[in-house]
Amino acid sequence: MKKTLLFSALLLTLSSQAFAAEEIALPKQHWPHKSLFGAYDKAAVQRGFQVYKEVRSSCHAMKFLSYRNLGDLGYTPDEVKAVAAQYTVTDGPNDDGEMFERTALPSDPFKSPFKNDKAARAANNGALPPDMSLLVKAREGAEDYIFGVLTGFEDAPAGLEMQPGMNYNKYFPGHQIAMAKPLADGQVSYSDGTGASLEQEARDVTQFLAWASEPHMEQRKQTGLKVILFLLAFAGIMYKAKKKIWAQLK
Repeated sequence: MKKTLLFSALLLTLSSQAFAAEEIALPKQHWPHKSLFGAYDKAAVQRGFQVYKEVRSSCHAMKFLSYRNLGDLGYTPDEVKAVAAQYTVTDGPNDDGEMFERTALPSDPFKSPFKNDKAARAANNGALPPDMSLLVKAREGAEDYIFGVLTGFEDAPAGLEMQPGMNYNKYFPGHQIAMAKPLADGQVSYSDGTGASLEQEARDVTQFLAWASEPHMEQRKQTGLKVILFLLAFAGIMYKAKKKIWAQLK
């Protein structure tokens, strides 16, 4: 009897390890900014900011972004001020040497949802929610990884032993993730009338995070194009000069 129980436990352990070791290919998506001369879809990025603000900002910080950066997405100065004014930040010390709370300004970084990492872990079953400022750059698979994890929550397969407090995600390495399913159909109401399916929300917030990780990508591409055109023109001039010089030598 003991041998039978031991064998059954061994099979269950091996089955769980097999599930954990199995990797599922990330869903390949088309991202308009990924092509050589591609640019961000500003409407999608603005919708993605709305998803982050309404759904994910309560868990994930974006410490490398300031509210004024939203102006690069097409928000007017008044709209940026209105977004910042929804938050209070700690400032100081004042003339009495005390820290104080004030309304956030466009120059302030995005407000963190937690005071420190220990507070963040305490609120998330011991797991530290990653800062999202550079998340796309920090993960293998980049945008496809973010989109995959956001859309990969499912019921755990039969035979897979889940750890306490963990959720099954078919695209997350190991398939067990502390984060609960963050998105659902109709999670937000888009101001531009776009249908808010889970996949649409995931695509939009992924594009917002891509922009956040490299907000100056479009300027970099434009500069690169200008440099290439200059080098081509310069090469043409030098070629003609070479032909003229060698023609005189002949």
